[in-house]
Amino acid sequence: MLFITNRFPKGSIKTRPGRAFDFDLKNNAPSNSVFFCRRENGGGMTEVGGLNFLSELKASSYRQILLYIHGFSNLPDAVFEAAGEFQQLCNQASAEEVLVVPVIWPCDDDIGVVQDYWDDQKSADASAPSLARALCRFMEWRNSNLNNPNTDPCLKRINVLAHSMGNRVLRETLAAWDKYDLADGVPLIFRNTFLVAADIENESIHRDQRGKLICDASRNVVVYYASDDMALRASKAANLKNKIASRRLGHTGPENMDLVPKNIYTVDCDDVNNVYDPKGHSYFRSGRTKGKPGLVFDHIFQCLKSGRVFPADDTRRSTIIRE
Repeated sequence: MLFITNRFPKGSIKTRPGRAFDFDLKNNAPSNSVFFCRRENGGGMTEVGGLNFLSELKASSYRQILLYIHGFSNLPDAVFEAAGEFQQLCNQASAEEVLVVPVIWPCDDDIGVVQDYWDDQKSADASAPSLARALCRFMEWRNSNLNNPNTDPCLKRINVLAHSMGNRVLRETLAAWDKYDLADGVPLIFRNTFLVAADIENESIHRDQRGKLICDASRNVVVYYASDDMALRASKAANLKNKIASRRLGHTGPENMDLVPKNIYTVDCDDVNNVYDPKGHSYFRSGRTKGKPGLVFDHIFQCLKSGRVFPADDTRRSTIIRE
């Protein structure tokens, strides 16, 4: 499994393609560097380097790429497990359609959810510059002779799924990319962006807010939310502790649909989230039985296959998922 990370490795931070790569789990500071790596089936990891990484994605037999940005309090093994489960479900649905590529940012492992949450929120913000650098690397490669853009362009469709606090990572990464590296706004780079159980303010994707860049960078933005998501209740408690009072996008959907761009779609998962996950938070993979897709996964995969959120009705912008 290919993956991208800005977690510090053990040993040198200097890129050396082919070297063994291992996370320094005692160091939860975000690195200014970004590492392009592969995790082997046996669990060992190798740094492959940016050019080799992008060339391998291009040569892959999969038609589409899905970048998976995990939520808070997830150490690498948990991220690989979640990404592997999603990859398995994708392969079952349609062989060689979607290749899942985890983006691993440095979470903390403090004891106590509230402390852990607040540390991870800082880490999510601080991860933005290095992950924006990865986007710069992709754009440079895509337009360079190394990719032969005129005679042999890369035709892979790129999608992103941000879960929980991964939505904050995505928002801040695009903001940093726009501020420091781009002259005229973010490019349309993603076919579908899935904001699942998003741990950001529910007005974040309004036209005048910071998260609008997510919409600018995407053809479709699909928000999956559930009012009884227990993990987001811990998020609310942490933010109230620090005198920040705002409903979360993953609890309510957008604050006002009249104020969001027209490529925003919403999916109410309130009827199934606690059925699929006791905390009602990681409901986008398996359903009642692990390894068998839930209805939320089915909806995500249908969007990936068709490129349309509601293929039967182009004017529709919301739905409710019920078993």
